Amino acid sequence: MKTASITAPEVAALDTTAKELRLKILEIIHRAGSGHPGGSLSGVDILSVLFFGGILRYDPKNPNEPTRDRFILSKGHATGLLYAVLARAGFISDEDLADYRKINSKRFLSGHPHPKTPGVEIATGSLGQGLSVGHGIALGTRLDGYDSRVYVLLGDGELQEGQVWEAAMSAAQFKSNNLIAIVDYNKVAQDNLTADLLDLEPLADKWAACGWDVHRIDGHNLEEIQKTLRLNPHPEKPRVIIADTIKGKGVSFMEGKTAWHGVAPSDEDYQRAIKELS
Repeated sequence: MKTASITAPEVAALDTTAKELRLKILEIIHRAGSGHPGGSLSGVDILSVLFFGGILRYDPKNPNEPTRDRFILSKGHATGLLYAVLARAGFISDEDLADYRKINSKRFLSGHPHPKTPGVEIATGSLGQGLSVGHGIALGTRLDGYDSRVYVLLGDGELQEGQVWEAAMSAAQFKSNNLIAIVDYNKVAQDNLTADLLDLEPLADKWAACGWDVHRIDGHNLEEIQKTLRLNPHPEKPRVIIADTIKGKGVSFMEGKTAWHGVAPSDEDYQRAIKELS
């Protein structure tokens, strides 16, 4: 499998994008007084490359264009990340973000994704369902004759749901090679380490046993993320990218802490975080 070379300016631009997304995530969660900063920050580098590194095909002016690639945030609580990305990509505006997690939000910017929001494919939040729907969409686009790809971002705690593995076996059975699962493997769940709740290892071997093309990467290495996402599709296997990440990445006092799974930063913590990121 071949990949195009990646230039230093590309990586530098993506690094700037990732930093600005982290600042935006903290801003909207702090302003709302609720949200999930830890898991939003861990997935920033992945989505920075996917949306702004020339990988995902989309048109914010025509979000339902039938030949588009699809992105599904299966770990639906990380809407701080998703909405920051959608605003930067042009699906919604920065002004819309002021309504994050508010009742009667004009763009339906609720705590979990709503399909009425431009750029959102499905409602997610009941964990474990995103890969099943992604597989169905991958089959549908293939039947329609499109070369669309479907990218699904999963949380590692979410992999403890049985439905994920049913979808994994089904996708391999139907040779859905236009389906790409990405695991945000930050190893920290809502109130404990995932290994202490239900150990996922050997995770790569499990996906391989289900018939997937498996790649394991540093989920914060922008060049490595981009090279892996640029790989040509496997001839007949769906692909999973296990991205080792850090929960709360970029803010030292949030990194790896269960306490920052679903708590908005106080005024003091917000200023500390902004100072670090700036």
